[in-house]
Amino acid sequence: MAENQNPAAPPTPADADGASTEHPPESPPARHSTVRALLRLWPYARVARWRIAGSVAAAGLASLSVLAVPMVLRRIVDGPIAHHDLAALRPLIGLLLVLGLAEAALFYTRRVILARPMAGVETAMRGDLYAKLQRLPVSFHDRWPSGQLLSRATSDMFVMRLFFVFPLVFLIVNSTVFVTGTVLMFTLDWRLALITLVPAVPLILYTRRFEGNYQTASRMAQDQNGDLATVVEESILGIRILKAFGRHRSMAEEFRRHSGELRTTELRKAGLLANLWAVIVGLPELALGCALAVGAWQVAEDGMSAGTLVAFLSTALALRWPVESLGWLLGFAAEAGSAANRFFEVMDEPEPSSLAAAREGAASGAPAADDPGIRFTGVRFRYPDAPEGTPDLLTGIDLHVRPGETMALVGATGCGKTTLTALIPRLYEATAGSITLDGTDIRDLSRLRLRELVSVAFEEPTLFSASVRENVLMGAPEADEERLATALATAQAGFVAGLPEGADTQVGEQGLSLSGGQRQRLALARAVVGDPRFLVLDDPLSALDVHTEALVEQALRTVLASTTALVVAHRPSTVLLADRVALLADGRIEAVGTHQELLHSSPAYRALMSGEAAPELEGSLPR
Repeated sequence: MAENQNPAAPPTPADADGASTEHPPESPPARHSTVRALLRLWPYARVARWRIAGSVAAAGLASLSVLAVPMVLRRIVDGPIAHHDLAALRPLIGLLLVLGLAEAALFYTRRVILARPMAGVETAMRGDLYAKLQRLPVSFHDRWPSGQLLSRATSDMFVMRLFFVFPLVFLIVNSTVFVTGTVLMFTLDWRLALITLVPAVPLILYTRRFEGNYQTASRMAQDQNGDLATVVEESILGIRILKAFGRHRSMAEEFRRHSGELRTTELRKAGLLANLWAVIVGLPELALGCALAVGAWQVAEDGMSAGTLVAFLSTALALRWPVESLGWLLGFAAEAGSAANRFFEVMDEPEPSSLAAAREGAASGAPAADDPGIRFTGVRFRYPDAPEGTPDLLTGIDLHVRPGETMALVGATGCGKTTLTALIPRLYEATAGSITLDGTDIRDLSRLRLRELVSVAFEEPTLFSASVRENVLMGAPEADEERLATALATAQAGFVAGLPEGADTQVGEQGLSLSGGQRQRLALARAVVGDPRFLVLDDPLSALDVHTEALVEQALRTVLASTTALVVAHRPSTVLLADRVALLADGRIEAVGTHQELLHSSPAYRALMSGEAAPELEGSLPR
């Protein structure tokens, strides 16, 4: 039942162009209150509150019926057996049978009335978590390993649902049964009851210590399971690289290391549970043995009837399950509390709408409301996980892309080109400054409206396990067949017609059934299918051969003529698509002009285009 671990500072994968590659140090999971964490789940569980109450009532009646058995046995021993009255024995045996059938029926009812609604609660929580992950910014996903998030959406949900179905019910029921049984034992004989309850104080102290230690171990196991899931996922997605470089053995060693850590933690959990079981089983058994000895002596001395002793011992034995289950119930509650904490760690993450976007520098030189095109004014940016004291990646971007213009953005690898383009659709939030589209600050636009205005194509194309049609029409779900065909033609994706089912062909996970160039062309088609007002392309032709690149460029000119575009370019052929070029270096726009103008006026640009080393571009990697 243990799952994966959410690191206090999850690793940060490298961004394609200037993102952090550092992995923040992990710290041991903090110890949280199990009760407080589980209480936070009540808004989800309250829809099933009457079902939960009914389940508790059914389980309670079933358990209390067990406590009625000792009283019947007392009557049997002190009545029909003592007086050899077999006729009086039959109804009492019938009563025992009725109590047994009632117990079975009530436990069946408990399970039935709660299973369906709690499955609905699990579904609702999983849906909310998934929706939250979709709303969280890209910077969050940069920091969190996918395996950690996957485990929260799957195994952690199962643990929390199972807690409501069984441990929660029996923590309430067993507590009630224990109190009722204790009162019954005092009614039968207070001296034997005191002897039996002697272990209660050390048990309470030990379970309190156990709860804290087990919660820490459970959280560690859950987190380690998440790390293990990440390794498995990366191994599957990167299987071609592993095989090509013969690194399957080293990855297998990594898997074994994570498996070994998880095994060690699970064994620690097992040891904690074993110690608790030894205590909660051993001490009560010792006390019960003492009570039996004293009770037998009292019967021998005629201080107690045999039926009373049988009833007392039967009651004490009936309380073994509530006492012995305490360790398992507390252990599962600790795991459910850890799962709840992991769930709310994601749910408590601030969403972009609540992230205060600084507007420093926007007051002076702010664009007018009727300023057309794309304008960057004093834009600064640093990644949230950047070490203290390191400079910003973007230190003050001032750039205007005129309406209907195509602007090429060039610069050395790692200077922040991809990051700059990601600021336009607000995949990242600018640290300072403003970005406007036709005079409207992008922070004043709803994200839905912003994504309608701006279409993007990334250098690393991402396709989903769906058909070609579904992948392309993600860019414009309302597009008809004609627009789909036009977009595919623009991207020179004629290969689609040759697929087994044409545009309805499934491309497989990550589109791995297609070549890199085919995936890139489909990603480009997705970007242009909606006739966007603003187009952001991050080196969209990098995976194409020279012949296909020329065809795509020719078709792209028609699209670019009717939109305002910012294109990240690494090759002169892509630069030639643009009306003007902006050179990014040292976190600023160093020069803007046509390709020919910059070739004559900017040594850094000339060196960049020719592939020569340029002092101005050296050391441009900010981190």
